[in-house]
Amino acid sequence: MIEKYITILKNLNLKMGLGEDMATGLAETIAVLSLLLVCIAVFFLIKFILKKTVFKLIQRTTNKYDDLLIKNKVIGRTCLLIPAMIFGGLLPQVLPDYPDTVEFLMKFVRIVEICFFTMILSSILTTLEDMYNTHEMSKLKPITGLVQVLKIVLYVMAGLVIIAFLMNTSVNTILISLGTMSAVVMLIFQDTIKGFVGSIQLSMNDMLRIGDWIVMGPADGNVLEINLTTVKVQNWDNTITTIPTYALVSSPFTNWRGMTDSGGRRIARTINIDVNTIRYCTPEMLEKYKQYDLVKDYIMKREEEIEEYNKANSIDTSQIMNGRQQTNIGIFRAYIKAYLKNNPKLNHNLTMMVRQMQANEFGVPLQIYAFSCDKRWVNYEEIQSDLFDHIITAAPMFDLKIYQKH
Repeated sequence: MIEKYITILKNLNLKMGLGEDMATGLAETIAVLSLLLVCIAVFFLIKFILKKTVFKLIQRTTNKYDDLLIKNKVIGRTCLLIPAMIFGGLLPQVLPDYPDTVEFLMKFVRIVEICFFTMILSSILTTLEDMYNTHEMSKLKPITGLVQVLKIVLYVMAGLVIIAFLMNTSVNTILISLGTMSAVVMLIFQDTIKGFVGSIQLSMNDMLRIGDWIVMGPADGNVLEINLTTVKVQNWDNTITTIPTYALVSSPFTNWRGMTDSGGRRIARTINIDVNTIRYCTPEMLEKYKQYDLVKDYIMKREEEIEEYNKANSIDTSQIMNGRQQTNIGIFRAYIKAYLKNNPKLNHNLTMMVRQMQANEFGVPLQIYAFSCDKRWVNYEEIQSDLFDHIITAAPMFDLKIYQKH
């Protein structure tokens, strides 16, 4: 069929007045382009059939493992390999009069097939990793690092095969040559190599993206550029800091992306209460505190609970040490909690608490833990400052003093 097609094209060219060689060359060129178009059409046809049959069947099954084949493009990349194999198989028949051209194009086709095959194997490794990560064992023994190493080895081997194929030699010869030159290459390009490996790790682990706000040493700002050897950061004061790419893998740094992607920015700050001002509440103190709207209901409810408890256990309350009693620091904590819950600038869907921490030489620390709705730095600091302005000012209203070293 291919020979008849080429013959028809050649006869048409001859009728147009072209010479024998020109007619043959043009006919076979058109045949090659036709074969290419057929292969492209085969790719889209296979993809269309798969979407209408296999993809829908996979989506309907309860098994989630087969969904990973679509997610990681295993099937889609396999569709690329089939047209390439068809093109390589029929190319010698399309260009029978140009063996040198066939040999050159076949090298190109084989390289494309190697690349597609490597992509398929990479997708399979990712799929196996995703399958493994669905099990509890993955939390104890993650295999992400192992999969990354396997992928790097796969890409390196694919590159070596391509180089050996182009040079008409064996992979062993290439490896021996590389082994001889490796010491010199490592010495001259050590920063580039470390940067290359570091950039791969940053990318594959999603450790860093353009626009992320990071803190590392003098760098404190947004990432502007990530290249092979350096990462460029624009600091909050608009200065530019460059960091070696491999340093972000070998040394710890802070990435604020989690905060910016979340529903709020964390506030975690303590105030120290003077121990000498902490005491049981007298009836006069309770009556005074009941005038504060945010804790009025809390105090009355606690009074009822304490009274019922003391009566049920026949406790002599003539001595304040007996039974359960309210303290001014406890009511102050309840006041801060209520104040936080009534603050519209805080995210009430995230963790919000006031906790007493281990007492130290500076008194009893009370930690306020909450999240501001506004994550922008200036606004966040304003919200935090307003919050502690109020808390510090409110402390004396509960007969408490903030510790201050004299």
